[in-house]
Amino acid sequence: MTDAKADSRSDEFVAKMRTAGLPTEAVETFVLHLGRYVDGETGTLGRDQISPISSLPDADGFSSFAQVGRAAYDRVAVIKLNGGLGTGMGLDRAKSLLEVRPGLSFLDIIARQVEALRRATGTPIPLLLMNSFRTQQDSARVLERYPGLAIDDLPLGFLQHRIPKILVDGQVPATHPPDPELEWCPPGHGDLFTALETSGVLRRLLVMFDHVAEE
Repeated sequence: MTDAKADSRSDEFVAKMRTAGLPTEAVETFVLHLGRYVDGETGTLGRDQISPISSLPDADGFSSFAQVGRAAYDRVAVIKLNGGLGTGMGLDRAKSLLEVRPGLSFLDIIARQVEALRRATGTPIPLLLMNSFRTQQDSARVLERYPGLAIDDLPLGFLQHRIPKILVDGQVPATHPPDPELEWCPPGHGDLFTALETSGVLRRLLVMFDHVAEE
């Protein structure tokens, strides 16, 4: 967005996000993608830009990588993207809270999978949920059933940032005074690296992994 009109449009979004307390990294990332959207980029690839894979390597050739993977267990974390609501399925909570077995939700199964992975590897592999402001509280209540999941001072989840909704007409921030929360949406999975950094979780993971490496 190089012209004055585009800069003015960007300023509206920046002001809204800063007022909401979003970190600089999240604001700058949004402005970058806003500029691409305004310039007509779709982020998709057409059929004429892709071609099928002609061959695949033999799986037996990867046997040595399995040993390398097992040696890295003490520097592994499981991160689950948990920001979306199941509105398309008639839900008003995180899709991971949908019951898929009697008395068990997706999130229950995820927690039990991580517990099983820890037992199998003998390593306290962390579980981290990247929540949105709409899924954090409900998901945290489910994980209270698994007190052994928490490790040191690592949280079981961190928040992805939210971004302003964009009106197609004029490409300006959406407004809805009766319920201002509806003016925002989660940014999606692409926010993973920014959210890891700004939440402080990345730093905590690196400190924990470095401590393990020194032992």
